[in-house]
Amino acid sequence: MIEVEHLSKTYGSTPAITDVSFRVEQGEILGFLGPNGAGKTTTMRILAGYLPASSGTAKIAGFDVHENSLAVRQRIGYLPETPPLYPEMTVEGFLNFVAQIKGVPAGDRVAKVKTAIEKCNLQEKRRVIIRKLSKGYRQRVGIAQAIVHDPPAIILDEPTVGLDPRQIIEVRNLIKSLAGTHTIILSTHILPEVSMTCSRVAIINRGKVVATNTPETLMTQLTGGSGYEIEIEGEVNLAKQVLQNVAGVSLVESIPGHHLNEARDGRSYLRVISHPGTEPGKDIAAILIRAGFGLQEMRRVSATLEDVFLQLTTEEKNFVTEEESTANEGEAA
Repeated sequence: MIEVEHLSKTYGSTPAITDVSFRVEQGEILGFLGPNGAGKTTTMRILAGYLPASSGTAKIAGFDVHENSLAVRQRIGYLPETPPLYPEMTVEGFLNFVAQIKGVPAGDRVAKVKTAIEKCNLQEKRRVIIRKLSKGYRQRVGIAQAIVHDPPAIILDEPTVGLDPRQIIEVRNLIKSLAGTHTIILSTHILPEVSMTCSRVAIINRGKVVATNTPETLMTQLTGGSGYEIEIEGEVNLAKQVLQNVAGVSLVESIPGHHLNEARDGRSYLRVISHPGTEPGKDIAAILIRAGFGLQEMRRVSATLEDVFLQLTTEEKNFVTEEESTANEGEAA
């Protein structure tokens, strides 16, 4: 549904994005994840036809964003970071206006506006002036204007920024409810938004896409970040020396006591990182007990999406993309 190939945008001599490529299949939600200033908004604006690209191509529903801009705009719903609202209008009046300028036939407008209002749970606010709405409800109106013409693709740029926790949950559930009938690309730097909402992730850093895959696959690829958190009775430095000799252990480090339980006198807290493909838990427990340490608690911890994000945005490391994985599987076959 959305195809981006080798997209670049340069402002003068400063590159905003470089050689960005990814795909969003019909009916799925792609999380476009990156730190502030990574190039997320620039990419979203190019896809929406708001900015021209310096090079590369972007297609939505088969239409080139540059060559068929009007056809693309008819097929997308776009919510920029600041919702484009007219605060002096009522919710229903504004959505009728948007439906009109987006080319919804006069005979269909009432039904389209009603559907958008229902999907965004705005029934009780339909006659309220927009400036009187809370930020969460204004965000809902912003999403409603993006879907009022029932586009196949929806582009959401930081849709939950500035919302309180309850509003975030409400908007997140709204976005999830749109999947299947709409193809959605969701730009954000908030990790829970991706893990709770999106079926696939594209991570961008310094203007370049450094990984694309499902969150589960990306976390699996970071198996070097898996290991154990341990609470022991005994001297922490001695425990570190003992654990470094266990086969499969790559790193032993101290952690604050509150990561496991509240700190207690005479107890130490360690994180043990294992090599990829190893499970040294049994040996870790055995050597600690043999060395006379009181093993109070030991639990398995796995890499999280936060681990993936931090590693990919702080280190020069490339993960295998879905396309590369598929190619490798084909060669193996």
